[in-house]
Amino acid sequence: MVIEQRLHDPDCEPADPSRWADVSKTPGIQYVAVNASETVAAFTAGSSDLRRGAPIDPATTMMAYSMSKTITAAAVLQLVERGQIALDDPIVRYLSESPYGDSVTIGELLTHTGGVPNPIPLRWVHPAAAHERFDEDAAFQAVLRAHPRLSHRPGTRYAYSNIGYWMLGKILERVSGRLFASHVTTHVLQPLGIAEDLGYTVSAVTRHAAGYLEKYSVINLLKRWLIDADLIGQYDGRWLRIESHYANGPAFGGLVGTARGFARFLQDQLRPKSVLFGDAMRAAFYAPQRTNTGRLIPMTFGWHVSERDGVPFFFKEGGGGGFRSMMRLYATRGVASVVMTNATNFNVAACLDTLDRHIVGTSGCSSTKPIVRD
Repeated sequence: MVIEQRLHDPDCEPADPSRWADVSKTPGIQYVAVNASETVAAFTAGSSDLRRGAPIDPATTMMAYSMSKTITAAAVLQLVERGQIALDDPIVRYLSESPYGDSVTIGELLTHTGGVPNPIPLRWVHPAAAHERFDEDAAFQAVLRAHPRLSHRPGTRYAYSNIGYWMLGKILERVSGRLFASHVTTHVLQPLGIAEDLGYTVSAVTRHAAGYLEKYSVINLLKRWLIDADLIGQYDGRWLRIESHYANGPAFGGLVGTARGFARFLQDQLRPKSVLFGDAMRAAFYAPQRTNTGRLIPMTFGWHVSERDGVPFFFKEGGGGGFRSMMRLYATRGVASVVMTNATNFNVAACLDTLDRHIVGTSGCSSTKPIVRD
């Protein structure tokens, strides 16, 4: 186990994050908490590969899955800020092949209010060995053909959709003239200096963690129906190995990286000035959203919204074959945290509830002042 800790309030009792993280429920874990200027606490524990007996460390990469969506949203909002697209633009202006009519807007895709369906996406992955010959456009078109009807009238309610964010990635490509991963790397990851820690490529086996599914779990019982047979590996004790793979659509779930990489993205959002966009657009990034009848929804343009012990926070969770993660930004406390694990069923929300309460002061042990306000 590797632990690094710098508590930001000298009146707080010294804390060891490993005391509160139940690392027995995942092969490996990374945790980082930051404020605007420094790392508050960080630790790694466990194994990145049980077969090789390789320990996890801060440079070990894992699949982020849907945590990717917040980065996708940031890249889309950059286009809005530059005047290249508008939030109320109908998506058919950029995606003529959309089967959903001309009433769904870019803003509704960002907030999951467009009515775009959300079939189970666990099979929307392909083996790493097949990535070079994988045809993303063909996979995208096949999904649209298989799910051509809206689940509800656009703007009337919140309903999560992976297809919606896949569409946002395609819109970004049409507007920018570049592949999605290339554009995001240039305009989001490189300006933040995190392209070594976050990207859309599975790195060498010595750096990328193996993903695992717990043997005694419902998903394991149903794995033949939920997971492509090519990805099902062998058991290592009570853990079933999930072979290395890519998400079919990088925009909805393709980021590969480390907790420290996401933490640096969060730090940018905590600072007085963001590298990614100006004050007005950053405020829009965190503004509460409503349906077209005025009902408040638990979303912004890219973040989910919740609270714990009376402390509000923005968050995004990611999970899929072999990995689960979550990042949180506590705007009123000026702190943020991220946890990444290589276990499909690990309860990342409960983990952050516990760690953040002890470490970043979400129950009062914090002297930092709010920088980002909703």
